[in-house]
Amino acid sequence: SENPSVTLFREYLRIDTVHPKPDYDAAVQFLERVGTDLGLACQKVEVCQGRVVLVLTWQGTNPRLRSILLNSHTDVVPVFEEHWTYPPFEAVKDSQGNIYARGAQDMKCVSIQYLEAIRRLKTEGKSFARTIHLTFVPDEEVGGHKGMEMFVKRPEFKALNVGFAMDEGLASPSDTFSVFYGERSPWWIKVKCMGSPGHGSRFISNTAAEKMHKVISSFLTFRESEKQRLKSDSSLTLGDVTSLNMTMLEGGVSFNVVPSEMAASFDIRIPPTVDLKAFEEQVATWCRSAGDGVTYEFHQKCMDQHITSTEESDPWWKAFSGVCRDMKLQLKLEIFPAATDSRYIRAVRHPAIGFSPMNRTPVLLHDHNEFLNEQVFLRGIEIYTGLLTALASVPSLPAER
Repeated sequence: SENPSVTLFREYLRIDTVHPKPDYDAAVQFLERVGTDLGLACQKVEVCQGRVVLVLTWQGTNPRLRSILLNSHTDVVPVFEEHWTYPPFEAVKDSQGNIYARGAQDMKCVSIQYLEAIRRLKTEGKSFARTIHLTFVPDEEVGGHKGMEMFVKRPEFKALNVGFAMDEGLASPSDTFSVFYGERSPWWIKVKCMGSPGHGSRFISNTAAEKMHKVISSFLTFRESEKQRLKSDSSLTLGDVTSLNMTMLEGGVSFNVVPSEMAASFDIRIPPTVDLKAFEEQVATWCRSAGDGVTYEFHQKCMDQHITSTEESDPWWKAFSGVCRDMKLQLKLEIFPAATDSRYIRAVRHPAIGFSPMNRTPVLLHDHNEFLNEQVFLRGIEIYTGLLTALASVPSLPAER
């Protein structure tokens, strides 16, 4: 009696694509099988050894027009099984219709919703002017460096002739649906402090630890100010402020030896409203103020701050928001607080919206007992069916004539 779309969703959830050894081959074979069943053209692009992007294509009646890109990633984050009520790769459905599995929200639901929306449209005999491409990419959960970041630089991506892209968003516990039109820029900074070494029994001057204390104080004082700014202004979301966390601390060789070097690593996420050059100068000032021998280096430095238009004059947004109005979906526009593959799509100048149609659902991506209710999942297919109909029917734009 289970809806076949739900059965397919649960089958996909049972494919173990968890890091550090995701079974990408099984995922690609499964998705290719579904695509072939739907009559979609299939292309596999190996962006580097062992990392394949699967592209499924529903050809439009006017291939000259720019296409609609539906992106999703196949990998999922690790689990701590002792904290799960049900095994995380069995896709157990409870009596309330909640489906428990790693990837239920992030983001295997969206992959199947795309495919099942296309199934419905094809069953209804629909066809559209614009081509619809579906891309299933690896390694998003570890930064996308061997996935979408490499794919957007390849001729196979350029050949997709992308006009507008959709990618993942987040669940929303309220009635509203979250829509993400931009992302914060992730900066991973490692600060190194050099100082005078010596015996642990002495008051040595100019130590690495003293300098590190000043660095950490500067960074965490800024963190507290941003935390309070978010707390005091109800109009702000997490994506509107700069988050900063110290994530690693290194140094020392023995209890009785004052080390000559210490290092601290920081994960910083910066909204598009912040001047990145000015912010880096602030980081440099904090380091200079800590004393001599204090340096910093970037392990990740995203400088792209492109955002997608949400003006009604924009034809893509007009099509997207028009469907949501017709379906009486309440939208909340936000900057995505973390990072998705959308940033690579926007970096090559294609508008992209992050949207996972999951309202009245707790945000459980990367958390224990990740689940999605089957009725919310099925409603998402209806929503995508409407969105694809509108987006693939956007009339020819001036640049396309």
